[in-house]
Amino acid sequence: MIENFNNSFFLIIFFIHFIIYGLYAYKCIFDTKNFLKQYGMHKTSAIMTRFFGSMLVGSFILAGYIVFVREEGTSGTWGFFNLVFLQNLFTFFVAMSSHQKRNLGVVKKTSVIGIIIPAVLTFLSGILCFGIANKIYI
Repeated sequence: MIENFNNSFFLIIFFIHFIIYGLYAYKCIFDTKNFLKQYGMHKTSAIMTRFFGSMLVGSFILAGYIVFVREEGTSGTWGFFNLVFLQNLFTFFVAMSSHQKRNLGVVKKTSVIGIIIPAVLTFLSGILCFGIANKIYI
C-alpha cells in the first residue's frame, strides 16, 4: 500500500483528505438537519446539501477502491486525482468569492470554515497530485 504512494507521508495525506470527504459526506447526507442548523441554512436547502454530499460519497468510495481493492493501486489514476483537485480548487474560489462579495447565502452565522476546509482540501490534493505524479501519470 505504501509503495503506491511513494512513502507513508503521501499515504497519510491521502487518508486525511478522504476522511474529511467522508465526514462531510456523512454530515450532508445523514445528519442534514444538524448540518443546516450549524450553518444557518433553511430546511429547503436540504436537497442540494444532500446532492453535494452524494458527490463526496462517490469520491470517497473510489478513493477506498483505489487504496484497498485495485490491484494496480494508484497507477494511472491521474483523472481521479486531477478531478478531485479541480473540484476542491473551484469550491475554494467560489467560497472565497461569495464570502468577499457578501452575496447570496452569506449571513451572520456564515463561518470562514467554508473557505478554510476547501483551502485545506485543495492544498492536500495538490500535494498528492505532485507527490505521487510518478504513479498516477503512467
